[in-house]
Amino acid sequence: MSGHSHWSNIQHKKAAKDSKKGKVLSKLIKLIYTAVKEGGSPKPEDNPRLRLVLDKCRLANMPKDNVKRAIEKAAGGSAGYERMTFEGYAQDGVAVVVECLTDNSQRTGPEIRYIFDRAGARVGKQGSVMHMFQRKGVFQVDKGKTDGDAIIDAAIEAGAEDVIDQDSFLEIHSDPNSFLAVGEALARAGIETQLAELQFIPDNRIEVGLESARKISRLIDLLEENEDVQNVYANFDVSAEAAKELAAEE
Repeated sequence: MSGHSHWSNIQHKKAAKDSKKGKVLSKLIKLIYTAVKEGGSPKPEDNPRLRLVLDKCRLANMPKDNVKRAIEKAAGGSAGYERMTFEGYAQDGVAVVVECLTDNSQRTGPEIRYIFDRAGARVGKQGSVMHMFQRKGVFQVDKGKTDGDAIIDAAIEAGAEDVIDQDSFLEIHSDPNSFLAVGEALARAGIETQLAELQFIPDNRIEVGLESARKISRLIDLLEENEDVQNVYANFDVSAEAAKELAAEE
């Protein structure tokens, strides 16, 4: 079991609050569209991509009628969305990766560059920081609902690569090719996941001071407020003391 990240713990708590915001629902609709188009079927049982998105919708308490309408529109030939990825640098050389889904790349590109500039960061060339991250399947499980040893045993047996103790929850990492198998194994074991998705995980993290952490957090917040941004990843962490101050400022 690996050591935890204080920043990941902050983001976990923040995500629980943000899941009720309207922009989260509009972003999920884009994911539904894309999952139906790329997965080749509007039926979850035939489309693993769609099943993953529907799990996210459930966790965000997205109304079932909204989900149904989004699936029907995508299946009916509605225009899809283009994937865009931006790479850049924040304070203290921290690497940042931004994943977007957009129906207008000429709008999204300038907006993302403006956000980086506004936050005192800069966009880099394609490939400039991506080599610092690895694609992984990520599951988060509330430690208060399930015995920790049972979670670890089920995850490892299903082929998980690592289990990280993040204080209030356990974070399970898997190879992308084992993602569905690990998710299904956890479900069979009766383990409910708070999050199940593919993410970019940094190979190493840079610990930054409180002021830099505030600025990087501001950059991430500004990016996540953009309706075209789906995910933001950064290779930094903060000390326990800085984490307490940042959490108090939320």
